[in-house]
Amino acid sequence: MAPFTPASLWRFFFIWLAGITVAAAAVPNSPPPELSQIGRPDEAEAARILTQFRQSGILRDYFLEFELHALPRRGEARIFQGRMWGGRTQDGSVNRIEITDGEGRRHRLLVTDGPRASVWRRTDGELKELEAAAMFAPLIPGVDATAFDLQRSYLSWPDARLQSTNRVLGRPAYAFLFPAPAGFASGASGVVAARAYFDTVFNQPLQSELLDRAGKRLKTLSVITLKTVEIQGPNGAEKQTLPKEVDFRNEVTRDKTRLQVNGIALYLEFPAGIFEPSALATEVPAPPPGRVTRLAP
Repeated sequence: MAPFTPASLWRFFFIWLAGITVAAAAVPNSPPPELSQIGRPDEAEAARILTQFRQSGILRDYFLEFELHALPRRGEARIFQGRMWGGRTQDGSVNRIEITDGEGRRHRLLVTDGPRASVWRRTDGELKELEAAAMFAPLIPGVDATAFDLQRSYLSWPDARLQSTNRVLGRPAYAFLFPAPAGFASGASGVVAARAYFDTVFNQPLQSELLDRAGKRLKTLSVITLKTVEIQGPNGAEKQTLPKEVDFRNEVTRDKTRLQVNGIALYLEFPAGIFEPSALATEVPAPPPGRVTRLAP
């Protein structure tokens, strides 16, 4: 039976640091400081680091309960409830997401990465595949997180290169720059590139930034806190360090949305077909309460 791998949860959507023990830290308001380039990987080693991350992933199905905390620079904070079912296909990871908006409507999305990456959405009984412009629209009114943020397709863009070595969240990290490929349509968002910071020891991304043509940051995605919990695995109880909070910060408006994970279940087996777009019309039950490990504050 395949073990749970640290890279896997963040391969879905912003959960990057499973298995890494670091202190909680606030999102930096300026670019991470560059470190001495002594020991910087050569081109071949940089390619190996990137390939290792791209091939990582969870080999068994899993489930998350989460909240989206809308934290505008001005105005009242709001909380939205969400659930996510995650798995893998032969092409890459696949995730079914359900979010309830402020009016009580449920929005269901199917997010896949890999060579045939796509996002499908079902709202008010209508099912459609999202086009480029819709990928940069808020998932629901009042939040800054978008389908593009969840999919993180930029980590598969082909012309990535190692840019520098920096310190992020207290840890040394390699900064990889991902220029957008020809034909990429960002609509009004202005995104032309992305930068991701990979921990130099564990090869996990600590932070991502979406950049405009001038290299200015448009959005920053950062892990904020981690939580160590005891989870029942195939060989009995085991401790896992899991992400608890992740921020999506709009660097233009200074608004942010915080994703807070409240419950997680690993080592699951979902029925065949729940990761098909047509299945978004069907209710999928959460795992039994006894299978869900609560991540207390």
